[in-house]
Amino acid sequence: MVVLAEPRQVVAPGELLAEGDHLLGENSYKIGNQIYSACVGLLEVDGNRVSVVPLKGGYIPHVGDIVGGRVMDIGLSGWTVDILAPYVAMLPASETEGPRGPRRRDLSEMFDVGDMVMAQILSFDRTRDPLLTAKGPGLGKVSSGRVIQIQAAKIPRLIGRKGSMISMLKRETGCQISVGQNGIVLVWGRSPEGERVAVEAIYMIEREAHMRGLTDRIREMIAKSPRMEEEVAKQAP
Repeated sequence: MVVLAEPRQVVAPGELLAEGDHLLGENSYKIGNQIYSACVGLLEVDGNRVSVVPLKGGYIPHVGDIVGGRVMDIGLSGWTVDILAPYVAMLPASETEGPRGPRRRDLSEMFDVGDMVMAQILSFDRTRDPLLTAKGPGLGKVSSGRVIQIQAAKIPRLIGRKGSMISMLKRETGCQISVGQNGIVLVWGRSPEGERVAVEAIYMIEREAHMRGLTDRIREMIAKSPRMEEEVAKQAP
């Protein structure tokens, strides 16, 4: 088994990535025993699995994804939600924690047009619009914190390998961060200062996703932020 490109290297569509008995990951394809990149992105090698993390691209729903969405319309039995995909999503009232069989006016009391919600893709097969559920921890109406949007293609870099980047961000900023696979990110913390630093760090990750040593630079940026220095001083005994 031979990997012909360096991990985290930017690769182009059609570029040869590896030869031999490798497992095929996302955004790559195989001809014979050779694996090629299907898009512009960063090479990821996890064991013997070869994948490419795209640098650009829209969001395509997958079952199980957590997404953020904006309520567009209220129907008789649920809501139409914009999840920044080529398909609008449906959130049935039966897939919320509220009472069953509410009338239209009751639905608006739960989620109104313009409300932001965090939900999970329950089903999707490209022949029908995605079906959402708002049942589960962290799901439902967004009523606090800051909501930002980054490119969906940069979400894997924000999360990091085995959650390393997002864990570091939470730890260093003291914020809770909920990440939607469609590029919607919810940040809330103990102070507005911590939230602002976390947001700045997330945008920096989006801009520099293709660069090496990003985790260390993000950590250094957070540590040197005047806002975080003030927070540390406030919390000191």
